[in-house]
Amino acid sequence: MEHISDEELVRLYVETQRNTYFERLYERYCDKVYRKCLSFTKDPVRAEDITHDIFLKLVVKLSSFREQAKFSTWLYSITYNYCTDQLRSHNLRREVYMDDGWERLDIGTDDGLAEMAEMEAQQLERALHQLPPDEQTMLLMKYQDDISIRDIANLNGLTESAVKMRLKRSRDKLRKYYLEGALLWLLIAMKVALSIRWPFR
Repeated sequence: MEHISDEELVRLYVETQRNTYFERLYERYCDKVYRKCLSFTKDPVRAEDITHDIFLKLVVKLSSFREQAKFSTWLYSITYNYCTDQLRSHNLRREVYMDDGWERLDIGTDDGLAEMAEMEAQQLERALHQLPPDEQTMLLMKYQDDISIRDIANLNGLTESAVKMRLKRSRDKLRKYYLEGALLWLLIAMKVALSIRWPFR
């Protein structure tokens, strides 16, 4: 069963309703779904609960999988949407931390550069949190999980041009929030620096 594709496992499960096929899908994706849920909630217990809910939801939805995208992409879409709904309905803090790919910077051993890189990553994260959850989701699908424009379009019932337009609009807003936040921190730093130097003039 190791060499059976995800899509074939879905077809076999839908046709036979044998749990072994679903269990194989669960084994392949449980950890990945959990990590994605954890990135939304920052709470391991809550992430476990949501992961469990997503797989229960998946059992019901498998028969609606039409192979318009890869199974993994389809499952990630369900995960994103469910987590986003949870953020809205439970009014959780909208914290989606960057996966390693967003934070990994080759900064050598220079502590000053490391601190600056950390500040930039935090500023980008704060800017991301200012976007609505659906815009966060689309940006993360494209730039963090490298899901294609075509797959994002299929998963969201949109045209590819609509996805490109939404991504551009979201990127523009993200850039604006990032620059506004950076300017604010610069002004605060200048004010602190001036207040420290003032007595010595």
